[in-house]
Amino acid sequence: MNKITTFLFSVMLIPLLQACGGESVADEKTRLTIATVNNGDMVVMQDLSRKFEAENPDIELRWVVLEENILRQRTTTDVASQGGQFDVLTIGSYETPIWAKRGWLKPLDNLPAEYDVDDLIDPVREGLSHEGSLYALPFYAESSMLYYRQDLFEKAGITMAANPTYGEVEEWASKVHDPANGVYGMCLRGKPGWGENMAFLTTLVNTNGGRWFDMDWQPQLDTPEWESAVTFYVNILNEYGPPGASSNGFNENLALFSTGKCGMWIDATVAAGLLSNPEGSQVADKVGFAPAPVESYPNGSNWLWAWSLAIPETSRSPEEAQRFITWATSKEYIQMVADESGWVGVPPGTRTSTYENPNYQEVAPFAKTVLNSIESADVERPSPLPTPYKGIQYVDIPEFQAIGTQVGQQMAEALADKVSVDKAIEKSQNVAERFMRHTGYIEDEASEQAKNEVEQ
Repeated sequence: MNKITTFLFSVMLIPLLQACGGESVADEKTRLTIATVNNGDMVVMQDLSRKFEAENPDIELRWVVLEENILRQRTTTDVASQGGQFDVLTIGSYETPIWAKRGWLKPLDNLPAEYDVDDLIDPVREGLSHEGSLYALPFYAESSMLYYRQDLFEKAGITMAANPTYGEVEEWASKVHDPANGVYGMCLRGKPGWGENMAFLTTLVNTNGGRWFDMDWQPQLDTPEWESAVTFYVNILNEYGPPGASSNGFNENLALFSTGKCGMWIDATVAAGLLSNPEGSQVADKVGFAPAPVESYPNGSNWLWAWSLAIPETSRSPEEAQRFITWATSKEYIQMVADESGWVGVPPGTRTSTYENPNYQEVAPFAKTVLNSIESADVERPSPLPTPYKGIQYVDIPEFQAIGTQVGQQMAEALADKVSVDKAIEKSQNVAERFMRHTGYIEDEASEQAKNEVEQ
């Protein structure tokens, strides 16, 4: 081959190689595209990833940071269609086993020994596994808990109970509610979505003794338990919640509480570290922590979730992707966050070693409550009634994403006083029945008609 031929061959080869994947001849770097949620801990991960790139000069990271509902839509569409847009996905305990069963995720069976898989907290690890194999690594894990303003409680003469009930919570909300001074007695998720307002509402239904489906997969939304839970939810937010509560999700309520506008807030335990950090919280020295409230049934009131990193089967650079997710969920990463921001800011809920660390215990008064909430969450028994599904704040079937989102829209309309609670429940029951008939969970004379309605 002469010099001219060699040159022409090289010119043609370079764009060909660039078109075939993440490798670039010019800079010899593999580009990883990472889809993640716009939560505080994920923003920290994105910032610290500069250190990963410095340690791995052959890898370049490209971030796609999305709001929670949009993230779920984008990643679900991509993996289902085998679009291949992403090399790393941020997904949760709901999606992981479902997607693994469908062959959409890479198994993580060959992790290095120093990663110490056995250090992962058991319920979290089990929730990210399918048939004995891990398919996602937990970046942070959470249950739910009650946050409250200690100064406002003291002023009102309230003593927080060791295991609060929803009856007590409503009474306390009335005492600390002070809208004239910009303080609202109760903040809760109102934004519609199966992982937004329905995450909280499902736990409220559970502890009121309800369930999503009976053992024949018949929807159970038009029941006294659901009516009691939804009525309480709508009433307490309309009486003691902030304006526009139907638009508030996790991030909006975090902002409200951290700026002193919430007397109480029931939500993810991951917020504990954020609210305790004076760099981002104006009430860091005033926030108190308690278990999630209960009503008639103690289990099912505190959820279990892990935001995790997984590799889709369509990733063009799975080895580099695994190198990144191993780094981002390691004990070393947790230490790195502690060195940068202090132990109060480390990703919680994933590793036993974090909760055994005296440095963490010293700055995290919430640590014991969080760990107890995670370890006590029983996805096998979310309700006192038997269920054909697992999951506390979700139902572990693919159809729940669509059902939960549509029901969440009805609940948001009831909260915004656009429809009555009874009408919202009636519409939700109808939505759930149509989906379950259409997908074959329910077989009866109405199934074919429901199938046609859903398809239209």
